[in-house]
This record gives sequence, structure tokens and C-alpha cells, in this order.
Amino acid sequence: MLMTLIKKEMMHHILSVRFIALLLMCLLLVPLTLSINHRNYRQNLVDYQEAVKLANIEETTVNLKMPLEPDLEVSKLILKPTPLSVFANGLADALPSYLGITRNGVTQGPPALVSASLSYLLGHLDFLFIVGTVFSLLALLFTFDAVAGEREAGTLRITLSNSLPRDVFLWSKLIGGYLVFVVPFLISLLFGLLVLVWQGFPLGEPDIFPRVLMLTFASLLYIAVFFAIGTVISTYLDNSKTALIFAFTVWVFAVLITPRVGFLAAKIIAPTRTSQSIYMAKKAMRDDFNAELDKQKMKFIMEVPPDKNGARHIGGEIAEKIEERMKPLEEEQRSKFQDQSNELDRNYQRETEQQEQMGETLSRISPTSSLIYLATNLTQTGKGTRSNYSQAGDRYHDMLHTDVFSKIRDHVTARIIRPEDTVTITQPPRVEIATLDETFRESVVDVLLLCFFAVVLTTVAFLKFFRSDI
Repeated sequence: MLMTLIKKEMMHHILSVRFIALLLMCLLLVPLTLSINHRNYRQNLVDYQEAVKLANIEETTVNLKMPLEPDLEVSKLILKPTPLSVFANGLADALPSYLGITRNGVTQGPPALVSASLSYLLGHLDFLFIVGTVFSLLALLFTFDAVAGEREAGTLRITLSNSLPRDVFLWSKLIGGYLVFVVPFLISLLFGLLVLVWQGFPLGEPDIFPRVLMLTFASLLYIAVFFAIGTVISTYLDNSKTALIFAFTVWVFAVLITPRVGFLAAKIIAPTRTSQSIYMAKKAMRDDFNAELDKQKMKFIMEVPPDKNGARHIGGEIAEKIEERMKPLEEEQRSKFQDQSNELDRNYQRETEQQEQMGETLSRISPTSSLIYLATNLTQTGKGTRSNYSQAGDRYHDMLHTDVFSKIRDHVTARIIRPEDTVTITQPPRVEIATLDETFRESVVDVLLLCFFAVVLTTVAFLKFFRSDI
């Protein structure tokens, strides 16, 4: 009986206009967006390779006894684009094009959006957008009248008068509609993957194919959530037109509003300073310390007795004595600067993490947020990659601070250039990429939330349908 009803429901959807719309969306959008985004990735990869070549050619050497401007970028850390960005662009265009290493700290290069065309004002079209926005709306259109339409037409009473169990009836609606929906989606995705492989996409690599499978599973789970939402609406409302309006309203709030409201609320509840203000605070601290050292150095110079013409000659043995007296003062001021700088960084990092964590938690009220976090983690364009990029920049700065910055003498009285005082800046390390196991641990909350939404909403639909007066 269940199979018969499922087949009947599938035929009902296949012969409808909404199935034609779904078919066109799948066949046109999925392969086309994957192909276009792969071309964008290849161009980004070429730009990255050229930037790395230029950085390697411009190897910087520093003399430890020559002044080095605190704001001078002595090296750059450049993030390599990931091939999985063809599925979800995520934060790829918002991340800094490079991280510049200076004595004052890590600076950020302009993001790719700075030089982007006006098309970015209209949003980025990728696989994640299609699933999260387009297919979620289509899923509601498939289910908003599953029960309300039959109740309005009077066929629901006739169907259930034949001693048909209500759970079998509702399961046939859900399963039949879902199968009709996901089969064209999976076929179009398979065709899109074939196009990508033809264009040179490394689908067979061990770290890419499992991520694509997990992304497909997440998409199917997300579509199931909106099928459950549509079924709940259909069981609670008797009129199909009212159900359509209500379904569209729920879609607007779930997909377009709620994910953004969470972070807006977090900025009000837990405001933070900007990264530029932290950088300027460090610069002001270093200027103050240098001014104090210059003042102390001038005091030592004034202690040198003048000659008969009133001039003080600083050189030779006198210069070396002044330099020896300045060494402990420089070390003391350098230690103070480093301690205060680290304190500023810790406070800023704690503030931003608290604000972001709050916004992330509030936004997860919507299943769309969970899909976005899960998909961007899988495609290495999300929060994890941004964190690894930032941590790599901090580690690189710490390494250069130990090898170079901490040994620079800004207040040397007699500058004697020796070969051993010239050092070459170490080339930046590669940014670490999270493994599949690490990605799954980061995304398990979002997977569980999507499962929770699907199970709870489906249960609510069944409970309401069982208690409805037909």
C-alpha cells in the first residue's frame, strides 16, 4: 500500500509545473555554476603562483645594526586557493590577499573584493547558494499543499475513509515528493562533476572526493529539513493559498534574515575594537618606547665633557661605552613592548572570539546557517581556514621576531657594517589545511543540528496530522 501511494505521489509531482521548474534549475544552474567557478579558481591559482614567484625573487636582507622601519613589510604570507572553492566560495574573497610581517605585528593585505567587479554587489553564485537558497524554496513549493491541498479539495476525507492509516498517507507524501526532488538534483550534480573532471578538477584526490560526498549528504539532509518544514505548514493550515504565503514567509526568515540577525545582535551585545585600532595602539607604544630611549641616549651624550669649543665628540671608545650602557635599556624597553603588545593581542582576540561565537550560536537557529558552516568547512573556505591562515601569520611573525626583529639595534652609536650582521628573511611556511577528521569534528554540531531539525519537524507534522479533525 505504501509503495502504491508513493508511486501515485511521484506521478503527481512529475506531471506538475513545479517539477519542470526544478528540472530546469538542476540542469542549468548546477553544472553551469560549477564550470564557471572552476575557471575562476584556475585564474586565482595563476595569480597565487605569480605572487609567490614575485615574493621569492624579492628576498629581503636585513642588517641588524641598521634602522628598520617598524611599519616595513619584510615578508608576506600568501594563502593558496583551494580547488573545493568551486562548490562554496565562503570567505575566500573576504580573506586578506596576503599577511605582511612587520616589526609592529602582522598587517593584512587588501582582500580580493577590493578589486572585484560590480557583479559582487549582486552576490556570489555557487553550489552552496543554489542549495541553500534556491532548492530550499523549491522544497517548500513541493510540500506546502501536501495535506492542505487535499483537505481543501475534499480528497483527504475520501482517501482516509478507506481505513488507510494516517502515517502511511503522510509517509507517502514525504517520500514520494522527496524522491522526485532529489533524483534530478543528484543527476545534475553528477553531470556537473563530470564537467569539472573534464576541465581538470582533481576529484579523485583522497582529500577531495570524501569532502564532495559529505557535501552531497549535507545538501540532501538540508533539503529534507525544508521538506519537513513544508509538511508542518501543510498540516497546520487548511487553505493552500494561505499555506503558500506562510511557507514563503518562513523561507524569508529562515534563509535570508535569521542567519544575519544573529551576528547583528552579537555586535550590539558584545562590541569589540577594530584590528586597525590595535595596530595603531602598538605603533604608539613603540614610538613612546623609542622616544624614551632617545631621551636616555641624549642624557648619556650630555654627560660627555665638551672640548674647549663646547663641542662633544662621540666616537671610538666613548661611542662604545654609550652603546654598552644602552643595551640593557633597549632590552628592558623591548621586553615591556612585547609584554604590552601580547596583552593587547590577547584581549582583542578574546573579544572577537566571544562576539563571533555568540553570533554563530544565535545564527544556528536557522538550518541555513548550519548548512553554510558545514559546507564551508568541507570546502576549506570557512572559519577553520581563516583561523589557520591567521595562526600561520602569527607563527611566522614570532619566528622572524626571534631570528631578526629581537636582534635589531635601533640606538647604536657607531654603526659598523659587518657581514655577519646581515641576515636573509626566512621564506614563509605553507598554511596548514585541516584534515578530514578535523573538519568533521568542527562540523559535527551542524550535522547534528540538521538531523535534529529534520527529525523534530517531521515528528511535529505527524503529531499534528494524527490529531487533526479530517
